[in-house]
Amino acid sequence: MNVFEYDFGYAWPWTLGHLIAAGLFGVVAALSWRLAWRRIGLLFLVLTVWAVAGASIVHFVMRFNLPLELPTERFLSSGAGRVLDGGAGSGRSALMVLLERPQSTIVALDTFSAGYGIEGNTPERLLANAAAAGASERIEVEVGDMRQMPFPDGSCDAAVSAYAIDHLNRDGIAKALAETKRVLRPGGQFLLLVINPDLWIRVALPFFVEHGYFGSRPIPDVWRERLTAAGLNVVEQGTRPGTLYILSESSK
Repeated sequence: MNVFEYDFGYAWPWTLGHLIAAGLFGVVAALSWRLAWRRIGLLFLVLTVWAVAGASIVHFVMRFNLPLELPTERFLSSGAGRVLDGGAGSGRSALMVLLERPQSTIVALDTFSAGYGIEGNTPERLLANAAAAGASERIEVEVGDMRQMPFPDGSCDAAVSAYAIDHLNRDGIAKALAETKRVLRPGGQFLLLVINPDLWIRVALPFFVEHGYFGSRPIPDVWRERLTAAGLNVVEQGTRPGTLYILSESSK
């Protein structure tokens, strides 16, 4: 896929921050070395390498400018169904489903108020990305809150939420998961993706290391407990760079 097909609207610190830092650190390293300030030069050389590594991770590993990749083939394996995307933002997770499950339709839910790094987080941006993917006829956008969804009980065959629910507080997480369970049909699947502070995150985005911190408790244990409390049965768990994913099913 061409990175220039889509405009997910991430602000420059996300897309260019590491490259700008690499340039600045590299200049200081070169000047320090020229002036025989070896220790300072070595320090900024290390920082330059870190910044280049961070840029590589963001753009080539986490692929910020491309749709997400579906982490498990078990999600909506029939290939068809109405899928809720909770906290859809500018569409990376919605496009993940639309592209990899071409018989599916998406209802994208977001308040479109808090950007979380997205400049101009609007329904129009999401719809433009869907059009770029050739899937505009299979998506509808609803402005609303994950904690109080404007949908009837059992109205969705599956649901997905990527890096959205984990931005809520404890009470908000419980409400969003309960609402997801409510709108799923019995046996419907829910694919949750949250930030995992693994080595990729620690190198590229170290300020996210404390994101979703649960003290000494393993992060997967906490999310499995929350899903179970909402009536969602965990059927698969795994990781991708910077990501923990958990696939669950609504109890029948």
